[in-house]
Amino acid sequence: MEKKKVVVALGHKALGTTLPEQMTAVKNAAKAVADLVEEGCQVAICHSNAPQVGMIHTALNEFGKVHENYTFAPMSVCSAMSQGYIGYDLQNAIREELLSRGILKTVSTIITQVVVDPYDEAFAEPIKVIGRYMTKEEAEAEEEKGNFVIEEEGKGFRRVIAAPKPTDIVEIDAIRTLLNADQVVIACGGGGIPVLKQRGHLKGASAVIEKDYASGKMAELLDADMLMILTGENKICINYGTDREKQLDLVSPEEVQEYAAAGQFPKGSVLPKMAAGASFVSGRPGRVAVIAELSKAKEALHEQAGTVIKEK
Repeated sequence: MEKKKVVVALGHKALGTTLPEQMTAVKNAAKAVADLVEEGCQVAICHSNAPQVGMIHTALNEFGKVHENYTFAPMSVCSAMSQGYIGYDLQNAIREELLSRGILKTVSTIITQVVVDPYDEAFAEPIKVIGRYMTKEEAEAEEEKGNFVIEEEGKGFRRVIAAPKPTDIVEIDAIRTLLNADQVVIACGGGGIPVLKQRGHLKGASAVIEKDYASGKMAELLDADMLMILTGENKICINYGTDREKQLDLVSPEEVQEYAAAGQFPKGSVLPKMAAGASFVSGRPGRVAVIAELSKAKEALHEQAGTVIKEK
């Protein structure tokens, strides 16, 4: 019997925000992944990296300020570093959890580059805040370099970068090969390293990619059966915070589009999850997307937890 192919997207709460928090948090994430493996699934994992990449970006740039022979670190390099160190903790936690259950299986992390369109409108309207607070003089220096900066009243200035949509995944063949070999694969960490194709050259882009869109693209290219986005919430709601608040149990891709058009999903959090899920499901009949709480992964696999997106 062919195994169900599942792409899992892990949110911030599955990783923590500091080094000690991450060491603890990945153990819970590992339990969720091991549950899916025990259920007979082939599992590929994408994860968030927002606190981690911000920490790396700040640390390297502060280092560069006091060491004149060092340059500031581009976002592509910071993203690669975050993929490596998160993957290191995550793959070891999953391996140990699997071994504790008597399952001998290789867990691999792939440093992944994700192609973006240089003409994506996101580059004209950056929305992702990154790095430490800056003085006015530092902010002006950033703007002179062509970077975007915003001011937060009473706190200072911060860099803002684009969040373009993924169009392709450079290492998808390697991911597919490892998955078909029944390994657990960690890829597209933090949404992947955003790159621009310039003939035969890949150039790192000053951007970040939403991990939900990247996981949806990975699920699409792998022709997965299920996209599972594990978060800190039990279900997605509409009319959130009002007396008409309603949890969504089962929705079709068409209903997701209607709710999105009505402004029901916050752009910075819920919308990428629902949009990625709906796009994936629309790709071919039989696909399912689920947005569920981390500890409910096994129930979500059987569509018994979270918000399920599929054709009705």
